[in-house]
Amino acid sequence: MIDRVLILGGRGRIGRSVAADLLAHTSANITITGRAASAKTPWQEQLGDQVEFLALNLSDQASLNQAVANANLVIHCAGPFRYRDDQVLRCCIDQGVNYIDVSDDRSFTRTVLKLREAAQAANVTAIVNSGVFPGISNSMVRQAVEQLDSVETIHLSYVVAGSGGAGVTVMRTTFLGLQHPFEVWLDDQWKQVKPYTGRELIDFPPPFGRTGVYWFDMPEAFTLTEAFSAQNVIVKFGSAPDFYNHLTALVANWFPAPLVRHPGFVEALSRVGHSMTAITDRFSGIGVAMQAEVSGEKDGQSARYQSILVHDSTAVAAGCGTGSLAELVLSGQVQKPGVWAVEEALPTHLFEQAMQSRGVTIQQHWL
Repeated sequence: MIDRVLILGGRGRIGRSVAADLLAHTSANITITGRAASAKTPWQEQLGDQVEFLALNLSDQASLNQAVANANLVIHCAGPFRYRDDQVLRCCIDQGVNYIDVSDDRSFTRTVLKLREAAQAANVTAIVNSGVFPGISNSMVRQAVEQLDSVETIHLSYVVAGSGGAGVTVMRTTFLGLQHPFEVWLDDQWKQVKPYTGRELIDFPPPFGRTGVYWFDMPEAFTLTEAFSAQNVIVKFGSAPDFYNHLTALVANWFPAPLVRHPGFVEALSRVGHSMTAITDRFSGIGVAMQAEVSGEKDGQSARYQSILVHDSTAVAAGCGTGSLAELVLSGQVQKPGVWAVEEALPTHLFEQAMQSRGVTIQQHWL
């Protein structure tokens, strides 16, 4: 039987990267969706005739049901993630179809994790936060945690160059993440922090170098807390060039809160930001660097283990993260009925094999 994969929001940068990864590593039939057909078809130039297009409005329940019924894996890449609900996952559970989601929104993640028992009863494997961060980053943490006997602190740092190769939707997600304080796990308790505060300078490998990272609302801040018994889980994000960090911090901490939360203002910021990165991408690149540092004990002694990844395209890296999970689910190597974050669903040996097959290098060492 030939596998059939439905990629919702597949015309976007992330969706196209996921489809390209599946074309390279599986023989699945792939259908990507968008609200309507368009005269501009960059996905056809990238993916060719092996991929079909389906016009699909997710609010049309009957059409969604039919599209899901024709697939044995649904990959949800449509944004903005902040406004998602669990409609698509519920549809997959009802029809017994496996599900993967690239969303990086904390509220959405909490919502779909509540469907774990329903997915288990339907024998559906559902994996969320599947891209690069969260996604590959979560597996890097698991990889490091497994080197230690006990864990005290998990510290994740991300930096993206320019647009990261993504579109306006990812820009919207970034600015939507500035709207409200959020909770982080510090000293064995939840504490509230403001977005884009707590600047730290991290020494990333070239071409990034020493770069600022800030508190940012990410779902791995709580999924890693639940998966591993750490006293602290720190997740921080930054942009390159560094002046983008200062502009974002200005918006988050100095602009009036009602303005930052206004949809029109968010849309304007997203459009302006995307236009700016279209210029700076030419010299900054569109890559990503991630550092996962885990401290704890090994053989009765204090120890720290670090994993580092650098990739020249954030969007392609996200495609690798999601595409590798899809490949493993389709092949039956990952079968875990329920709804799970990546670090709970993907064994480290399979993660390492998938990254190696894609030429993704993760540096690991003791500190």
